[in-house]
Order: sequence, then structure tokens, then C-alpha cells
Amino acid sequence: MSVYDIVTEKICAELERGVVPWQKPWVGGDQAPANLISKRAYTGINPLLLSLSGYSSPYWLTYKQAAELGGTVRKGEKSSLVVFYAKLQSKTRTLENGDPDTFAMLRYYNLFNVAQCDGIEGHIPAVPTRTIEPLDAAEAILEGYADKPAIDDHVSAAWYRPSLDLIGIPPRDTFTSADGYYSTLFHECIHSTGHVSRLDRQAVTGGKANHGSETYSREELIAELGAAFLCADAGIENTIPQSAAYCASWLKALKGDSKLIISAASGASKASRYITGTA
Repeated sequence: MSVYDIVTEKICAELERGVVPWQKPWVGGDQAPANLISKRAYTGINPLLLSLSGYSSPYWLTYKQAAELGGTVRKGEKSSLVVFYAKLQSKTRTLENGDPDTFAMLRYYNLFNVAQCDGIEGHIPAVPTRTIEPLDAAEAILEGYADKPAIDDHVSAAWYRPSLDLIGIPPRDTFTSADGYYSTLFHECIHSTGHVSRLDRQAVTGGKANHGSETYSREELIAELGAAFLCADAGIENTIPQSAAYCASWLKALKGDSKLIISAASGASKASRYITGTA
């Protein structure tokens, strides 16, 4: 079984239980999952994978890192998987200058939450508490989107039109909650990052996102995930629907393409970081 298959199987298992794993892309308060030693946040699909474990602490480390801190992972604890791309040298292909060609291969390694370890308590920092109200934080994210498109907030439906580089969103008072308004607007903002003047995702996918196509499914999942990441950053509730039909539609798409979830999560991570200026 490939790494893509392993990851897709984990995500599909949640959808089969009726749980949308990207509705809350991380647990444990305001901070995204991060390595205890480097303090670097995990990106791409990894926040989702780590959140499936359900630990409240955002800090993670390898078995070796726990030992280097003088601690240990408790016997019987199960590890959590994270993935990364390793650059490898081809044994058969060379470049024009004679150097070996390189290619990227998806690999994985295992982590443990600090709650699964003993003897490292003195190395665990306090988790920062949010000092900004969630709705103010959501508005700050929008204001910080440096080259965002124009927004028309007097329309009857939410959309993004690349040809005009324009976002449409119904008036805020037509939504049942402020969280619903911002999560919907974040979804369209993520779409807008794919414009040719920004991340130019069409150049990456090689085609327009026509409805029903693989490119369309990937772009929609990027928007779903990216909006969820921004909602988590702001501390607001993500209003992604959690119906049986919704779960079934993504199950079908993910089972038909084991690379879809990892590819989309990578795109969503880049898009959300573009908007927040942390790319």
C-alpha cells in the first residue's frame, strides 16, 4: 500500500463515520500542531492527520526526540503519521550536464503527542491563548489579504469569477451567523488565490476547473480545506455541511484518486498562507 493510499484510507474512514475531518483541521485550542523542538507548525495534510488522534496539546515529537529530552514514550502508545516529500536521485536518468536527475517521493514518519510521553514536562511550553476576539481575527485576516480581489457584497449567492477577479458574497445580515458569513467568504478567498496574478493554480493543473472534472474536484477541496484552515486561525466555527450526501460525494472523489487529498491539502495550505502573508 502506498503512502497516498494510507492517508486516503484514514480520511475516508472518518467520512464513512459521518465526520468531515477538515471541518476542524486541528484540535487543542488556537495553535496549529507543531513540533515541540523546532516549534515549526506542520502544514499540508499533516494538521488533519494529527488531529485525528484527538489530543488537546498541539505539540508533537518523534520517539528519538523524546529520548533526547530525557523522556520516553509510554509503553503501548500508538504513533500518528505525518508525510513529507523527499528528493531522491534517479539511478537511470541524468540531466544534460550529466548530473543525476532528481524526483520527489512521498514518505512518512511517526510522531507522538507530548501527552503520550513521560519525563519531558519541563520542556513543554504553555499554549498561547488568543488575545483577539474571533470575529475581529477573521476581519483582520481579510484585511491582511494584501492583493485580494474586489468584493461585491450585494449579490444573492457566493462565488468567485476569475475572469473579473471578483468575489460575490450575500450581505452579512442574510447569514444565520457571523461565522457562516466569514467561513463562506474565506472559501471564495481561497478560490481567488488560484488566479493567474497570484498562485496561478490553473498553470499547475494544466486546465480550467470545469464542473465535474478532476480539476474542479481538486479546486473545490482546496477551497474547503483552505477555508477551514483560515477559520481555525481566526477561531471561528467552520460551517461546512456534514450531511450524508456531502460525505458520500467526497468519499467517491477520494476513493477515485488516492493523491487528491494530499494534493489538495498542499494547495490549501499554500493558499491560506498566501492570504495570511505567512507563505
